[in-house]
Parts: sequence; C-alpha cells; structure tokens
Amino acid sequence: MSATETPTRTLDGTTLAAVLRAGIYRLHARTDHLNRINVFPVPDGDTGTNLAMTMYAVLGALDATPSMHAGRILVAVADAAIDGARGNSGAILAQFLHGVADTIGHCATIDAPDFAAAAAAGARYARDAVTEPREGTLLTVMAAFAAEMQRLTTGGTADIHAAIAESLPGLRAALGRTTTTLEVLRAANVVDAGAAGFVELVAGIATCLETGETGEPVAMPSVPQEAMAIGGCEGEHRYCTECVVSGEAVDPRRLREDLAMHGSSLVVAGTRRKARVHIHTNDPARVFEAAARHGALSAQKADDMHRQALAAHHRRARRVAIVTDSAADIPDELLERLDVQVIPVRVHFGTRSFLDKVTLSPEEFYRELAAGEHAPRTSQPPPGDFRRMYEFLASHYEHIVSISITSRVSGTFAAAKGAAERITGGRTSVIDSGNVSIGQGLLAMYAAECASAGFDGPRVIAAVEAMRAKTRTWGLLAGLDHAVRGGRVTPFVRRVSRMLRCSPVLTNHPDGRIAPGGALFGRHDLTARFARFVARRLRKGIAHRIAVGHGNAEAAGQHLLDALRAEIPRIESAHLMPLGTALGVHGGPGMLVVGAQEYAPPA
Repeated sequence: MSATETPTRTLDGTTLAAVLRAGIYRLHARTDHLNRINVFPVPDGDTGTNLAMTMYAVLGALDATPSMHAGRILVAVADAAIDGARGNSGAILAQFLHGVADTIGHCATIDAPDFAAAAAAGARYARDAVTEPREGTLLTVMAAFAAEMQRLTTGGTADIHAAIAESLPGLRAALGRTTTTLEVLRAANVVDAGAAGFVELVAGIATCLETGETGEPVAMPSVPQEAMAIGGCEGEHRYCTECVVSGEAVDPRRLREDLAMHGSSLVVAGTRRKARVHIHTNDPARVFEAAARHGALSAQKADDMHRQALAAHHRRARRVAIVTDSAADIPDELLERLDVQVIPVRVHFGTRSFLDKVTLSPEEFYRELAAGEHAPRTSQPPPGDFRRMYEFLASHYEHIVSISITSRVSGTFAAAKGAAERITGGRTSVIDSGNVSIGQGLLAMYAAECASAGFDGPRVIAAVEAMRAKTRTWGLLAGLDHAVRGGRVTPFVRRVSRMLRCSPVLTNHPDGRIAPGGALFGRHDLTARFARFVARRLRKGIAHRIAVGHGNAEAAGQHLLDALRAEIPRIESAHLMPLGTALGVHGGPGMLVVGAQEYAPPA
C-alpha cells in the first residue's frame, strides 16, 4: 500500500453495534411520519411503531451482547428481531437480518464483499418468508439495496464504509419508485412506509460510519401531526394476528403452507427452532389452532386493524384515546360507536390458552365451562400488549386514558401502569376502576363519552375518578360449584349455602374488593328478587344507566332487565349483553350481573 492509499475499512463487533444503534435511533425518530404514510397492506397507521418495536428488541440484544466479534453480534441481533418482530414489516425486517446473520455470522470482521453477499441472502430470506410477495414494497427496496452493494463491490469497493454510503442514492431512488409501482401508494401519493423505514435505518448507519456519532434515542412527538386522509381499512381481513412457534424441528415452509388458507399478508420468519408468524385473518383462533400443530405457541396477539384504522385517521375528532382490558363487559355496538380499544386477558383451559373475546367468545367460554374438563384460569395481559397499544395510540392522540380492572383482584393494573411509565411524554394515564365486568365497562364507556365531548386528558381523568364511586356491580351466583373449582370459595361455604338455600350476591366494595355483599334466600322468583335487591341500593331520584350481563342465559338476562325497568323509576339507558370471563369463571353458566351508574351526560 502506498503512502497515499486509504486502508480498507471493515466492521468489528464494537463498530457494528454502534452503527446499528445509530440506525435504530434514526428509525425511531421517523416513527410518526412512517405511521402517517402507512397505506399498505392496510392503512392501520402502525408501520413505524411496528418497526420501532422490532428494533427495540435489537437494542436489548446489543446491550446484552458486547463483543468484538461482528458475527456474534449479528446472530444475537437476528434472534432478538425474530422474538420482538411486530407487524408485517417487522417480521420481514427480522427475516432479512436472519439471512444476514446466517451468511456472515462466522465473520469476526465484515468488509463490503462480505456484507454484499449477506444483504443478498437477507433479501432472499425476506422474500421467501412472504406467501404473496408484492413489488413496490419493503421487499423491493431490500433487493435494491442488495443489488447496489453487489454492484459496488463487483466494481472493486472493499471498504464497507464507502459502499454503504454510496448505496444510498440508488436505495432512495428505489424507494421513490414504490409510489408508482403500487396503485394504493400512487393514489395516496406516498412511498411504502416499511420500505421508507428500511431506508432510514441504512441512512442512520451510513451517517454514523461517516461521523462516528450514534445520536441519541428520540421520543415520539408529544403532539401528533394531522393524520393523512388516505381512506379506511379496506382489506378483507380484520385482525393482524401473530404468534411464535417453537420446537425442535419447526419447518417454516410447511407452517407457511398450512396457514396460507387462513388469511393474507402471511409472513413466516425464523429458524427450525423458532418461527414468528404474522397474518391478516378474520379468525385468529383457527390460525393459532393450525400453528399449534407445528410446535409450542407463545406471544399470541390479534390486533383489530379496523379499529386501529379508525383511531389512526381520526375518524372521530378526539384528543384522548380510551383503552380498557377485556375484563370489562361492554355491548359490542357501543364498543364500536364509542371507539374503546380493548386489550385481551388470557384465558386458559388446561394447556390451551385463548385471547379473551378474540379467539374465545363468551358463548364458547361457557360451552367449555359446561364441559367441565378443566377449570378455567385467567391471567393478565403481558405488559408488552399494553405497551404496543399505548405506543400506537400515542402517535395519534394527545393523551391515553386506560381503565383497568380493580387492582385488588388482578395484576392487570400493575402491568398497564408499568407499560404506561415506559411511554415517553407522560401522556398515558392508567385508572384503577375499583370495579370489574359491567361496572368497569360502564366507566370505560363514560370515559369514551367524555373524550368524544372534547375533554382533554386531565379532564377525562377527573370525570372518571368522580364517576367511580357512582358505579356499582352486583353478581348473582347461580351456584358455587365453579367458585369452588377455581379455588375462590371453600367446599364448606358451598355446603352451608346449600343447607340454607341461599344465593350469594357479589359486589364491588369501596376499597376495590369483589366480595359478597348480601344473599338471597330461597329459590323462588330469584330474578325478580335480585332486581329489587339492586333497586333498593340505588339512590332515589337519580337517573341511572343500567346494564345486565348473563352467563349464556339470555332469556333470564332479559327477564332481569325487564324487572329492573319496573323497579327503577329513572333509567337513562339499558343494555343486555353476554357476560365475560372476569366474573363468569366464578359464577359459571346462568350467572346474572347488573351494573348501575348514576348518569349525567359529560358537560
């Protein structure tokens, strides 16, 4: 080498970790913009969030795997991306990284020809993971990046710093062409959001290679920009469904073939030990059932893209988003009209797990309960479910108010609170409803009405906290068998109840407990007597919103609602609905629940 020649630069593990961080920070800074231009495959406004969350997992791997060996870093990064992948774009990006790691995971340092070969493998892996690859998308731009790297290295560029920097003009040109390749992008006059995220990642890497600066993590904007008017969710499938399939010999190809009939936008990314599934479907339960034949399932989720699209594009002019968990019972038509976002509780029968009210309807729950093979268990949603929802909504609303099941009976409030604390800007607030089932649902409904009336976050919170003491729930147990099976009641209490011919009534107490609050003796005309029991505990002269939930006993529920109308002089509105799992696991089929709220329209 002559004195004027510049030495060929490579990447060791330390430098690779630094440039990856820089790329992730740049991608994170563009999250809101990527969400706003997201129109493909559905305009649900979450591509930026999904890419950012996928790469959050990579940041954790970089922190946990300090090494001078670049290949080891790449292997750790690929594994973390598969575990943390979110959405269609996140799964594709994870598979790209997996292809890169498979190709050069043995290399202690990486030069431009090494990386060009790895990028080509990554682009192939990503395309192979998609059942119906489309041009003009993230796949196209990944292939263009690989082609640019190969063109440069074939021309003699061995310096990886120079090769990545020189690839950017061609990469950006390929991104620009996505607007004219896909009709949906042409109509909206935007580039593909996933492809744009990939370009931002590469641009951040190139900048760090040039300047040596990684930058700092950038929080999402505290006030969202106006969403683009790009139409609603027009896809034929409603749920963005994901899971991880683990085993000794998972076959991604066979898994992909088995799932292809269940929906669209199918991506199966991963290895023979672990595969991440992403699919758009109308039947998440069927997807999980089919996937479970290939290995053990984990990380199951099913996001309602229709509801997300409405939130993302501000179909309802609101400043505050309302979230609750599925322990809340809310009539379906009001859930839609009031735009309440719901995070599903997990329901377990033996070794089988379900997403409450998504892959297990109330009717299916009571059928399983009546079969009696396994006593049901419920568990709180993982913090990641809350965080994913909060981060998505934070990019579209000024404030998020989350209404949780009472903290006295579940860890859900703590999980929601922990997730909220990780959302930057302090714009996510979690309220302990001190209630459950219909009472919790009434509070979520009231919060949504306040938001629809134009209240800001602090005003919604104050209104809900004031309404909390005015919202009650009572549940008439048809028997104590299910409460005994679930361990909530001892067999001795059941024997005494039978001997005295009494039916306990559960209620929410001021300290948040859900515990007996009375009993009805005898078996004659229980429904009418339960209506009188509730009516006597309501303040006179006050308008009440009433809701009745039934454990697969609609006729009895209607009878109770009619009896309540006869007993309560002023009813603002009355609703009948299937009872969910929160109280259903203890009361079983035939349980009747009443929620009552002293109601006045938000003003």
